[in-house]
Amino acid sequence: MPVPDTSRRILPNTIKQDIDSFNGLKTVVGYVTTRPEATPEALQKAYNEMLASQSEETEKQALFKAAADKSKQAEWNFHNAVLAMKESVKGQFGSDSDAAQAIGFKKKSERKRPSKKKVEGAPN
Repeated sequence: MPVPDTSRRILPNTIKQDIDSFNGLKTVVGYVTTRPEATPEALQKAYNEMLASQSEETEKQALFKAAADKSKQAEWNFHNAVLAMKESVKGQFGSDSDAAQAIGFKKKSERKRPSKKKVEGAPN
């Protein structure tokens, strides 16, 4: 039998089947095993650990999502503040100023003027 890949998650359907099997074991009378990991006590402990870990994971995912939302909002607040600052600098100093160039705009006087394109085959 091949070694299972424990780096991937077990499918939810498989976990549900495992839980159903564990709950079904509780109805079996006279179950005895020599395998320590298969005793009812060990199964109950593993089940409780799984539930606790899943609960902790869900809590941390909620915290992560909240932190991501907070960061996203902070990024938008910063972006909008920078846009307001750029408009303010343009309004105060003009679009052809060194101040406008310092914040990332190109000076109006340094822009390349569009040139007319010659159309081949057109009459002069």
